[in-house]
Amino acid sequence: MDSSSLHGLRDEYAELEKQLADPAVHADQTRARKLGRRYAELSPVIKTISELDAAREDLAAAQELAHEDAAFAAEAEEIAARIPALESRLTELLLPRDPYDGSDVVMEIKSGEGGEESALFAGDLLRMYLRYAERHGWKAEVLDSVDSDLGGYKDVTVSVKSKGTDAEGVWSRFKFEGGVHRVQRVPATESQGRIHTSAAGVLIYPEPEEVEVEIDPNDLRIDVFRSSGPGGQSVNTTDSAVRVTHLPTGIVVSCQNEKSQIQNRARAIQVLQARLQAMAEEEAASKAADARRSQVRTVDRSERVRTYNFPENRISDHRVNYKAYNLDQVLDGDLDGVLDALATADREERLAAAGS
Repeated sequence: MDSSSLHGLRDEYAELEKQLADPAVHADQTRARKLGRRYAELSPVIKTISELDAAREDLAAAQELAHEDAAFAAEAEEIAARIPALESRLTELLLPRDPYDGSDVVMEIKSGEGGEESALFAGDLLRMYLRYAERHGWKAEVLDSVDSDLGGYKDVTVSVKSKGTDAEGVWSRFKFEGGVHRVQRVPATESQGRIHTSAAGVLIYPEPEEVEVEIDPNDLRIDVFRSSGPGGQSVNTTDSAVRVTHLPTGIVVSCQNEKSQIQNRARAIQVLQARLQAMAEEEAASKAADARRSQVRTVDRSERVRTYNFPENRISDHRVNYKAYNLDQVLDGDLDGVLDALATADREERLAAAGS
C-alpha cells in the first residue's frame, strides 16, 4: 500500500476516534458498535504503521551517526533487522478482510445419517459451541430446537453474540465450522460394543444488522402454535410459538423459546434475515468466482469436514490436515487449536493470493 493510502487510514482512524468521543454517537447503539468495531480493526494497523515509521527514522539517524561514531553501526544493523518483520506484519494486517469478521452469528446444527446417535452427537456439538462461547464471554441463546427421544437434537438453532466491539468477533472464529461433522464411537444404543459412524451438519451465518436485510412483510406468512417440549407435550397454554415462511424463497423459520408471541416473531425474523443474508452472499460469491469456502448443505458422512474419534480421543480437520488427541477437551469447549489452524491456513492462502 502506498503512502497516500496509509495516510488515508490514519485520517479515518482519527475521525473514528473523534466520533467515538462524541456522546451523541452512543445514543445510536448500532452505529456506535459499527464505529467501535472499525476502530478496533484499524488500531493494530495504525500501531504497526507508527512502529514502522519510527524504526525507519531511527535507522536513518543511526546510519548517519555511524559515519562519525562506529558504535552506531551495530545499532543500525539491529534496527534494520526489525524492519522486515514490521513490514510483513503490516502486509498481513492490510489484507482484504471478511466484512463480517466482527459480526455475531446464527448457527444451526442438524442431525443426519445415524438416527438417534446422530441426534445425540448434534447435542454434543451444541454443548461444545456453548462451552466455547462461555469461555470467551459471549452470549449464546437457543432460538429453536427439535428434540430427539433420547435427549439429543434433530435440529437446533442458536445465536452467539459478543459483548464488545472487537474487530475479531464471533464470525471470525466460527466461520469455518460450516459443514458435515462426523463422529466415530460406540453409540449409547449399541449393545454389542461396536463402533459406529454417524454425522451431524453445521450451518453458520453472520447475523445481520437490522438495516442490512430488508424483508417485505407481504412476502411473509406468519403462523402461530403452542410451544411443545420433549415428546411433543404442550408446555404453554397460549399460542406463543411462531413459524415464519418467506414465500419467495420457501425458507421456514420457527421460534418457540421466548415468552411471548411478539418476542418469538422478532427472533424468527432475525434468523430469517441471517439466512437471506447468507443466501445473498453465496450468490454474489458464485457470480464473482470467489474462492471462499462453501458449507456442505447435505449431511452425508462422506462429505465431512471434521471427524471426532472417541476411541482414540482424536479430532481431525480434513481441510487443513489438523490432528490432535484431546477430543475430550475440545468437546468441553477447548476449540482454539483447530480454529487457529483453520485461521492460519486461510491467512496463508490470502497472503499467497495477494503476492501472485
